[in-house]
Amino acid sequence: MTTALSKQTIVPITELEQSAFCQTDGNLRTKTLEEEFEAGVRWQKVPTRYLKLAPEEITEGIAFARKEIGEKAVVLAHHYQRDDVFQFADFTGDSYKLSKMAAAAKDAKWIIFCGVHFMAETADILTSPDQNVLLPNMAAGCSMSDMAKPSDLVDCWDELESVLGTADRVIPITYMNSAAAIKAHCGKNGGLVCTSSNADKAFEWAFERGDKILFLPDQHLGRNTGIAMGISPGDMAVWNPHLPMGGLSDAEIRQAKVLLWQGHCSVHTRFTVDQINAARERNPETNIIVHPECTQETVAAADMNGSTEFILNTVAGAPAGSSWGIGTEISMVRRLAANNPDKDVFCLDPVVCPCSTMYRIHPAYLLWVLEGIMAGLAINRIEVEPETRRNALIALERMLEVGG
Repeated sequence: MTTALSKQTIVPITELEQSAFCQTDGNLRTKTLEEEFEAGVRWQKVPTRYLKLAPEEITEGIAFARKEIGEKAVVLAHHYQRDDVFQFADFTGDSYKLSKMAAAAKDAKWIIFCGVHFMAETADILTSPDQNVLLPNMAAGCSMSDMAKPSDLVDCWDELESVLGTADRVIPITYMNSAAAIKAHCGKNGGLVCTSSNADKAFEWAFERGDKILFLPDQHLGRNTGIAMGISPGDMAVWNPHLPMGGLSDAEIRQAKVLLWQGHCSVHTRFTVDQINAARERNPETNIIVHPECTQETVAAADMNGSTEFILNTVAGAPAGSSWGIGTEISMVRRLAANNPDKDVFCLDPVVCPCSTMYRIHPAYLLWVLEGIMAGLAINRIEVEPETRRNALIALERMLEVGG
């Protein structure tokens, strides 16, 4: 077990890099890779010829490659992808929807996942060994996922057993935004994976089988889900992986019905009650809808909250002339505004901050991967090692059985 002296608070690099693309003028125009490399974040190196390609050259190259490869390749894109990548997707959705699409794409030899690393891992787990899951840019990680390290979870589990005598009645639930090894721990120890679409159903499933939930890595989704289900905030405690025993006393561990891992989303924690109040001052008729990865105060102040699919469907189905202040990633909000010109759709945060890891899927990377397929190369193939795959699959299958 890690000793108290060796525990350190380490902020993930992905968290430190989140502000690199923030701007006030709102211009998210895709530049050449060479220009975007100047943002000062980590980018995966690519052959030199891709650095200076103009947008029209990339578009022509992708169109040619897709035609040559045909139906052997499927491109999946998360809602947070920039438009210049999103336009090439065969299927789009949130993490839950894309997980099901990856599992259903049984005839595709190549699955190109325009998202982040944990999503591509999940696709690899859900597809057959003869399929190739490719992530266009290996630097596309997730700061929230990086906040839950497998070694810290092992320590946590040992410490819970030392207090409770056994961890058998603790049901681990991990949000989709986590590494395959975290999902594998949940599968191996009677737990499951959830998304923001079905976190409530995952909680119900867990409490039918145990007395206590360990929810990771996003404390805000866990807290908001618990409160919505009638669990008192006093019955939830935050587990700090950087402190011995999570920073909790034995009594606090025994009392808590839900232990919340101390993690968060760098994008959604930017949305505040002050932003909501400002939007309502401008237009009292504005509807406020936010993602449940926002803080509890922000979710409580909003009119409604839900997954990216919920937000998309709610706005799309709203009456013409309605106004919507949205608390989620800017690329999706802008796409919603463009697709709903009869409504006033805007982002609550006046500072434009795309997800800095999603934003690293530049169309030039997509072209690089596609041209690799044409040359018989599996560039950036994501492969989860067998034991991790088996246990993570158990947790993911339980998620799919719970449904959304």
